[in-house]
Order: sequence, then C-alpha cells, then structure tokens
Amino acid sequence: MSGVLEILARIVLVPVAIIDAVFLCEILFGLARTRASDISEARSSVALLIPAHDEEAGLPAMLPGLADLKASGARILLVADNCSDGTAVLARDAGFEIIERNDPARRGKGYALAFGRDHLAQNPPDIVVVLDADCAIDRAALARIAARARATDRVVQAAYIFRPALHGSAAVQISNFAFATKNVVRQRGIARIGGPAILTGSGMAFPWATFAALDLATGNIVEDLVMGIELIERGLPPLFEGGATVWSDSSGDAGTETQRARWEGGFLATARSVAPGLLASGLLQGKWAKIWMGAHLLVPPLTLLLVANVIVTMLALVFALASGVALPAMIGGSLLCCLIAAVAAAWAVEGRRHISGATVLRLPFYVAWKLALYARILGGKRKVAWVRTERIDRP
Repeated sequence: MSGVLEILARIVLVPVAIIDAVFLCEILFGLARTRASDISEARSSVALLIPAHDEEAGLPAMLPGLADLKASGARILLVADNCSDGTAVLARDAGFEIIERNDPARRGKGYALAFGRDHLAQNPPDIVVVLDADCAIDRAALARIAARARATDRVVQAAYIFRPALHGSAAVQISNFAFATKNVVRQRGIARIGGPAILTGSGMAFPWATFAALDLATGNIVEDLVMGIELIERGLPPLFEGGATVWSDSSGDAGTETQRARWEGGFLATARSVAPGLLASGLLQGKWAKIWMGAHLLVPPLTLLLVANVIVTMLALVFALASGVALPAMIGGSLLCCLIAAVAAAWAVEGRRHISGATVLRLPFYVAWKLALYARILGGKRKVAWVRTERIDRP
C-alpha cells in the first residue's frame, strides 16, 4: 500500500516540479539587469495610439509628457472610448489629435484599438506604439522600441512597471513588486532563453503591417495576452526590450483589487483554455516560442504558486510521517526553498524600491487577501467591462 501511495505522491509532484522549474528558469536568467545595446535608428514615422476611457482626472498629469513626444516628431492619437467625462475635450484643448467612439454595446480596449487603427489607416505610420492613457514613456524609450520594431519587423514590448509607492498599503507595495517581477525579471529571463515577450498592454511597438492584420475588435479583458498568442501562432513572436521602460502610477487598495481581479482572472481563464494546446502543438512542431509560451501560461500568479507549493510540501510531510518514505517531502521542501530563494533574489534586484522592510512582515496578510480574491474570481462571474483604475497620488 505504501508503494502505491509513494507512486501517487510522485505523480502529484511531477507537474508541480515542472511548473516550478519554468518559474525558476525565468527568474534565474532574468536577475542580471539589461545592458542597453546599440540599435540603428532608421528614420520611421511613429504614431502613439492611446485608448482612453474616462481619463479626465488623470490625463492632465500625462499631457506634458505627451506634448514632449509630439515635439520629438511622434504622432499622438487619443481614442476617447465611451467616455462620460471630459477626456476628449481636455485632450483636444491641449492640441492633440482626438477621435471619439460611442458604442456602449461593444466596450473594451480592443474595440478602441481597432477604431484607432481604422483612423490611422488613412495615413498609416511605419510603427504604431500602444500606450495606456495612465502610462508615461520618454523620448528615448519610445525611439528605442520603435527602432527595434522597424529593424526586426517584429512587435516589441517595453518593460512596464509601476512607480514605487512606499507610502502605499502592504497590498499595493507587494502587488507592485509582483508586477515588476513578472514584467521585468521574468521577461528578461524569457528573452535570454529565446522565448517570446509577454505583451502587457502598454509600451507595445507594432510594425504597421502586423498591426493592421491583428484581430483587435474584441471585448477580451486580457487582449494583450491574446494578441501575443496570436502573433506566436503566426510565427511572429514578440520581442522584449528591457532598455525601455513604461511607467504608471500605483493604484490604491480598491484599484489594486480591481486590477488584480481583472488581470489575474483573465490570465487564469486564458491559460486554462490555451496553455495545453499551445504547449502540445509547440512540442509537435518543434516551435520553441510556442513551447515556452505554453509553459509560461501554466505558471499561476506568484501567490498561488507559493501557496500550492506549501500545500504540496505539507501533504508530503504527512505522507512521510505516515509511511516512513521521506523522498517526496524532501523534493517538495527543496522546491519550496528554491521558490523562496528565487523570490528573495528578485526582491534584491528589482523589489527593494517597491517594498519597505516593515511591509515584508505583513506578507501573510497579503497572502490571505489574495486567496480571498481568488475565491471571488473562481466563485463569481468574470467582469469584462473596461473600467478606469483609480490611481494614488505620486510620491
């Protein structure tokens, strides 16, 4: 009987070990910071496409940066999508190109992007850069991702992170650290092992021909993730450019919860439906980009990954005490220790500016908060509405 239980324990550990190995590889290869490499800046026309929904409150802080980008030669097009406030008036008064879309039955960022693309098609640029209305990018970063997209004829994703908010709550700080770990450290790691960039919705540079061919007009709440998968299926995996950064202000507690419910709920649903098929087809076709994207989608958000490993390790310990077979517990414990060490290393490299020392001590409360959030995601209907996320004041 104990032999059968040992086999079952090992069967349970195998998928956990594979998922952990994917995460650990991404972290390990992503710890070293990116050195800016030279990219020949061939002259190209660049259009910054900004989908906006009820951004009147936050837009004034973004306008000076957009004005600077416009002065550098970039075309700025803001799509005021189903707005009930003064977003369009505010941007138009500031001298920017504005188009308005009103279609309450078809709401979502994807529809706004498709509407903006149709407008740009009248005089298409060489490169389209998608930027969220609550994000900022400087001249150098914009030029860098545009030049690389032009040189490679591939979609290029900049590093997208939140500005540090050490004055924010524990939930905000730890969420910002998890966001930086996924969007910077893991992105660097994936790039270094030859995998595709994970599109994050803002700071994405598209060659016009590629952008024109995408299926954008959907209400999917993780349209960026789906877009990246579509590009991989077409044999055009996106590239990560760690030498360019897109910044966004942090959310408050309510905004952070809304963001996580939307992003992680959408990620889990997409991963559940897409990852197995993508991984299987990648293995059959020998396509590394498909293989790694499928494997990446199998890795749950960081809190779930850690909790799952804790549970597996505890079950393995109970099994060891009951049967005297210690190997599964040793494997489970080793994997958990490796995960903790990897997270600590990511914190040392990228996380110190996002989490204060006192906040680290409140990690158990954050885990409890996240588990309650996942229970609501799994127990209720997913929200697909495009809603503006409230931002806290900048430090």
